Amino acid sequence: MSEPNASAIPTSRAASRSRTHKLTVTAMLSAVAFLLMFIEFPIPALIPAFVKLDVSDLPELLAAFSLGPVYGVAVALLKNLLFLVLHGTSYVGEVFNFIMGGVFAFSAGFVYQRNKSRKGALLGAVIGAVLMSLLSVPLNYYVVYPAYVVCYKLPLDAIVGMYQAIRPSANGLLECLVTFNMPFTFFKGML
Repeated sequence: MSEPNASAIPTSRAASRSRTHKLTVTAMLSAVAFLLMFIEFPIPALIPAFVKLDVSDLPELLAAFSLGPVYGVAVALLKNLLFLVLHGTSYVGEVFNFIMGGVFAFSAGFVYQRNKSRKGALLGAVIGAVLMSLLSVPLNYYVVYPAYVVCYKLPLDAIVGMYQAIRPSANGLLECLVTFNMPFTFFKGML
């Protein structure tokens, strides 16, 4: 019988420690992101009050930059699962939040992973915010708002009316999403 390779044992332990460290940091950042979801506020002069600003994407971004893009997506998933289970909402907002946060964290982390510098972090965050804001329009238009109409029995005209209360010339949901939600989502990503 041959003896185990002595040099392989420390590497295995180091890999195990590294994996444990990454899982621990992911869990901690997920908990922080979950708590940050409760700190949300409307910006009524700029967007209807049912669309609220929160900074729960920040821990996702930290995970994506420090551990890698997949860990940023994991934080987005875990925070929304925790929120869904402990807050008990309709699931529509959490699924949308996960998709937006996952796109933001993955793209920002992917860019940063290839250029680990302040410029790479900033470029990654800008690309993530742009992708998130562009994707928000079709997802809101085809999935989220129709689901809100079904889940909350809120007529689409009433939703558009909330936008028109801010800008009376707004004409239809698509225009409202492009005029209000897309810049708001970009601002949230840049914040």
